[in-house]
Amino acid sequence: MALVAAKLLMLLSLFGGKSGSAALDNCVFMGEEETNNLYEDGDVVIGGLFPLHYSPLSSLPTYKTKPTLSTYNFSSRALRWMQTMTFAIKEINQRNNLLPHLKLGFHIRDSGDNIPASLKASLLLVNGQPERGKGLEIDTDSNLGCGAVSQAVSPVIIGDAGSGVSMALLRNLGSFHIPLVSYFASCSCLSNQREFPTFMRTMPSDAFQIRALARLVSYFGWTWVGVIGAKSEYARFAIQLFLQESVHYGVCAAYTHLYPVALSQQDVDELLDNIQVASSKVIINFSSESELQTILREIRRRNITDLQWIASEAWSTAKSLWEKFGDLLTGTLGFAIRRAEAIPGLKQHLISLRPSYIHDSAYLAEFWEEMFNCRLNGSVNSHSHGVDKYLDRCPCKGTEDLKDVYSPYSDVTQLRVSYNVYKAVYLVAHALQDMSDCIIGQGPFLNGTCADPKNFQSWQLIHYMKHTNFSALGEKVSFDQNGDPIAYYDLLNWQRMPDGSLHLVKVGFYDASLPDGYSLVINDSVIQWPVGKKASRSVCSDTCPPGSRIARRKGEPICCFDCVPCAEGEVSYENDSLECSRCSEDRWSNKARDLCIPKTIEFLSYHEIMGIVLCVVSVLGACISLSILALFFMYKDTPLVRANNMELSFLFLVFLAVCFLVGLLFIGEPSDWLCRFRYPAFGISFALCISCLLAKTGVVLMAFRSTLPGSNVMKWFGPKQQRASVFLGTAVQVIICLIWLISSPPHAHNNTDYHSATIIIECVTGSEVGFWCVLGYIGILACMCFLMAFLARKLPDNFNEAKFITFSMLIFFAVWITFIPVYVSTAGKYTVAVHVFAILTSSFGLLFCIFAPKCYIIILKPEENSKKKMMHK
Repeated sequence: MALVAAKLLMLLSLFGGKSGSAALDNCVFMGEEETNNLYEDGDVVIGGLFPLHYSPLSSLPTYKTKPTLSTYNFSSRALRWMQTMTFAIKEINQRNNLLPHLKLGFHIRDSGDNIPASLKASLLLVNGQPERGKGLEIDTDSNLGCGAVSQAVSPVIIGDAGSGVSMALLRNLGSFHIPLVSYFASCSCLSNQREFPTFMRTMPSDAFQIRALARLVSYFGWTWVGVIGAKSEYARFAIQLFLQESVHYGVCAAYTHLYPVALSQQDVDELLDNIQVASSKVIINFSSESELQTILREIRRRNITDLQWIASEAWSTAKSLWEKFGDLLTGTLGFAIRRAEAIPGLKQHLISLRPSYIHDSAYLAEFWEEMFNCRLNGSVNSHSHGVDKYLDRCPCKGTEDLKDVYSPYSDVTQLRVSYNVYKAVYLVAHALQDMSDCIIGQGPFLNGTCADPKNFQSWQLIHYMKHTNFSALGEKVSFDQNGDPIAYYDLLNWQRMPDGSLHLVKVGFYDASLPDGYSLVINDSVIQWPVGKKASRSVCSDTCPPGSRIARRKGEPICCFDCVPCAEGEVSYENDSLECSRCSEDRWSNKARDLCIPKTIEFLSYHEIMGIVLCVVSVLGACISLSILALFFMYKDTPLVRANNMELSFLFLVFLAVCFLVGLLFIGEPSDWLCRFRYPAFGISFALCISCLLAKTGVVLMAFRSTLPGSNVMKWFGPKQQRASVFLGTAVQVIICLIWLISSPPHAHNNTDYHSATIIIECVTGSEVGFWCVLGYIGILACMCFLMAFLARKLPDNFNEAKFITFSMLIFFAVWITFIPVYVSTAGKYTVAVHVFAILTSSFGLLFCIFAPKCYIIILKPEENSKKKMMHK
């Protein structure tokens, strides 16, 4: 592997002439000698960067003083990650089926959880460090470029934990094709292979975590949430992704707030003011535990309660927060990366530390002295926190044992980041194994060449890493085109135990490999909430119930809306429906507008009161007509019956009975055949009746004319001619009806135009012209009959019935002239009822006006039913 320093010196020689040549004579190590590291030699030495120290208070560098880690706190958790790396490497070296001819070594340094310290440590990893008191000599025969180093260079680095730090390292080391495998950097920005082609990670990208978070808040109905985070690449990209993803689930941000990494009191006040003003009770926080401590401290001071915290994976398992702020964090929900149930042998490796071994490592010495509050004899620990306190410590007895105390270092119940470190080491190992298995001539490089596992270039290693798949503790580990693993998260709930301790309870999981509808699984029954026994409400607007829809408020987020009831004929079946659905043609919405019910079917039925009344009246009218016919038949030989054209009277009564019965055709559920029979029957029956009256009136008028001297007109008005005139007058109506039925016949129709909630089954005329022609022809016959009867009304005969026909025609006209506007203005069964009423009224008018006087004489005044009385003037 070509060294970074050597390449820089070669570039210097190209542009610097002699000074460049002089520079190549000797590599000069810049800066102070850095001895704090953990190193073991091997054929391939894997570099490691871990945040063994962190600042309890966020601060920004002033660039006026040299960065130092001496005032930082020590992280026992990061030490476990580091020890997991050494354990995995030793485990691989002991295996016979993985890299049997290659020994792995490690070179681990402290990144300090900040960019300056990480850059310095990474450069030492990839350049090596000179032997004490010597320079770094150029070795022109070696690919290493510089020789005389006390520690071998690392062709690959496992680290760093932070996304921002990892980006800084990649921008410096990426041009030299040095691969970086992160175990905790999750920013989705690092998936950009064009910008970071040498980056891989065993930590899922935030893109998956954000989808999980969006589905989580949507699952519990939290549509109004606060989103906060530190001003870092991790938080910026995470918040941006969340705002984009949450829109698909109807979730809105009540506020978004990025606070500085170095929080001042003003910054904290500004953040807490936003939290207090907003109505949201749910807060999603993208930051590390150090920034969150300052925020929680102010929240306690202001006595803000009932907040539901949603933790990003950066602090979802940070138990250190519980010691001071457990009362504020009870019920917290957060996604944590996949946990290994156990890494066989790791627990024993962690607790096997002994003072004799610890003396060789400043990191282990510092941990030991902090854990047991003692001072090792000849300690190499240079990061003592509080010199006076450190000097006052008693010497370590040498009998201290990690089995006797609890520490996050030896806690293997939550092996999440440690498991990622373990997989990262195995990723490198399997890539080297694939490199070792390469067959010359079939290799992936130019002309089928292979790389030498003991002397290779970093860009060759990254090629194999990109195509490596393997199994770790039974889990299949693979990577996508961006170098990201398949995402799997445990959903953890922070629960308080009876003794006050924290218990991280798995209440669900998110598996990105599953279909969308099944990727998030939650067991609600085991969740402990901050307040009460169910999730708190956090919405801008209350849920719109079924039967209503959402109406957006102009200028406000989509989660702030009004509920508008669905219109008639429309329904919504679910909460928060964006639109109301229209019911099908045969259904209508109920009063609650949440169900489509069958429409009310309406027609003039035999089972309703109005239909029964009309039916009874129709039958009664027919019966009266036939009764009068029977009466006339009984008294057919009397002068009154004989003088009133007995044959036409009998025909008229029969046809009048038919008119009454035609009314029955208008009652009941319409059908096509009934509609086609109904209107012609009505038109023809009334044409028969009026034709009979017309013939009777004509006979009366002509009979008077025939009494004049020399008149022979009655020969044209004999019985045959009378019958012929009746049927001729009716034949015209029959022809009109036939043309109507052939061209555009009446038919049944489901009418929903008049009242949308009701289906009116009605007979439509088909051709309006046909209907009005039928009605108009009856009117023409009635007008002719009225005119002739009017002319004959004063003829000097006691048996003259022209006056009665005239009066009956006046009633007939009054009925049907009134019928027309009422018929046009009504709808449904009432239109049919009006039609039947007009039929019955006009029929009763004809019946009573013409035959009531005659029946009166026949029944009550039989003495007047004589020839003498008939002839008396």
